[in-house]
Amino acid sequence: MRSTSAVTDLAFVVGHGFTNHVRKPFVTRVLRRFARHGGVVALDFRGHGRSAGRSTVGGDEIHDLAAGVSLARDLGYRRVATVGFSMGASIALRHAGLHEDRPDAVAAVSAPSRWWVRDTVAMRRVHWLLEQPHGRLAARALGVRLGAPWTIAPESPLEVVHRITPTPLLIVHGEQDHYFGPAHAVALHRAAGGAAELWLEPGVRHAESAMTPSLVDRIATWLDERSRPAHPRPNAEGS
Repeated sequence: MRSTSAVTDLAFVVGHGFTNHVRKPFVTRVLRRFARHGGVVALDFRGHGRSAGRSTVGGDEIHDLAAGVSLARDLGYRRVATVGFSMGASIALRHAGLHEDRPDAVAAVSAPSRWWVRDTVAMRRVHWLLEQPHGRLAARALGVRLGAPWTIAPESPLEVVHRITPTPLLIVHGEQDHYFGPAHAVALHRAAGGAAELWLEPGVRHAESAMTPSLVDRIATWLDERSRPAHPRPNAEGS
């Protein structure tokens, strides 16, 4: 999915959460709101929605996000910001910390700091989907085609977040998040070594379904401001 707006030099590359895709109504609402502030490149991660392949639940999906960033640059956007929600937030963090083609700014919303979180009811349900034969069938009914379980765990967001510097990083987390408690955001902020900005949002729950128009506007504005170069870029004549 690609949308454009009057702000033609900035694109938001948006990564969704586990079991979501760009056609879900609450995801579409978020994308349309971002489109008020710039172009939008939104993708279904592998194994989700209309994408082929099988989900690795955040492992290999950094290549999917990288393809979105590359597409935004090919379309002519001079500034590219990545925005991830939940699983997509872990992917955005790992992409910015590990990939050579970094975005100009990053926002991670409702991100886990580590893998195998089981301390909430919601995450125990997710692990049932991932680990049990009947759960994997249920995941397919939800529109997710799962790949094989990890043999070697990829680097967690907590392990790579310090590598994102000097790229501007915004960590957004709801204080009422029922998947990953706000301690995950605090841990990521601490591991970033003070280079990230942290917003703990009162009354907000988890990921795309918890986004209000005003919160999306604030995130978009932050990314717009932080992705601007410190000095104007010269034009083709070098002036």
